[in-house]
Amino acid sequence: MPRPAAPADAGLSRPGDPLVDTHGRVHRDLRISLTDRCSLRCTYCMPEQGNEWLAKSSILTVDEIVDVARIAAADGVSTFRLTGGEPLLRTDIVDVVRRLAALRTPDGRPVDIAMTTNGIRLRELLPGLADAGLRRLNISIDTLRRDRFRDLTRRDRLDDVLDGIAAAAASGLRPLKLNAVAMRDVNDDELVELVEFAVAHGAQMRFIEQMPLDAGHTWDRATMVTQDEILAALSERWNLTPVPGRAGAPAARWFLDGGPHTVGVIASVTAPFCGDCDRLRLTADGQLRNCLFSTTEYDLLPILRGSADGARDEGVDRMLRSCIHGKLPGHAINDPAFLQPARGMNAIGG
Repeated sequence: MPRPAAPADAGLSRPGDPLVDTHGRVHRDLRISLTDRCSLRCTYCMPEQGNEWLAKSSILTVDEIVDVARIAAADGVSTFRLTGGEPLLRTDIVDVVRRLAALRTPDGRPVDIAMTTNGIRLRELLPGLADAGLRRLNISIDTLRRDRFRDLTRRDRLDDVLDGIAAAAASGLRPLKLNAVAMRDVNDDELVELVEFAVAHGAQMRFIEQMPLDAGHTWDRATMVTQDEILAALSERWNLTPVPGRAGAPAARWFLDGGPHTVGVIASVTAPFCGDCDRLRLTADGQLRNCLFSTTEYDLLPILRGSADGARDEGVDRMLRSCIHGKLPGHAINDPAFLQPARGMNAIGG
């Protein structure tokens, strides 16, 4: 995979300037993958066996993660979402959260620390994470049925996930969001049940159109459950009205029977929101990506591990700007020439 050096155009902005791409989008959100490893083996994400894990020597240390985040925060990034793989598999996860939560934006405000997790270790770790500064949680739950969960994830861990959700619901972390990939003939008959479960736990249910990000490259558009189908199924139970003011959020939301509860849909395939995208990604092995579906990465490891302090900060800032400068108008999933990224979702980070 090509990893280009920073183009000369990236030098038109200076450290501390906002991260603005050539289409005028200001980037304020950095998704940080902490590991490509996961405690589940979801069929739409990764194979059960034969996974090629990232070399331990290539995984970013806490110091390296904080260095990149500190420079990004100085450039106006105000939200950091920790992803994986499964981020709770990092033994230093509480330290990561604590050190990131100490960062400030240029106007002195604390940054916002969020996490996407499968919830399996959440009950155990949540008190420490909350004390360290975690503010928001997204928890993945594709089905509430034990046999389906076992078949879908290849692990019998539904009780652990439900315990994690219950712990999150009892905590002060809000908003709490539950994520489900909608899959035809897998869980598409549970959509209403999942929303009712989320409402009962004070959470917002968010359905995700299945995307071409599986490690096996078996994604088939014809079997994907679309946003329109999701909304049609939910409309049989609730009156849905759009929630205004989406801005750059990945999920479009609808009030359930006028509110206050809502449901969200992330329709990256049938209703792309690229025009308002304010996100970039950092993989666990130090590659910057300007789009979930990008086929190009920008390698930070040589800068982080081969430069003196001052040169390292300047190099990271320049690479951030190079990455943003190279961002395309959209992901082009609907283009016949679209190429699926070589990495699966677990290696890119959610």
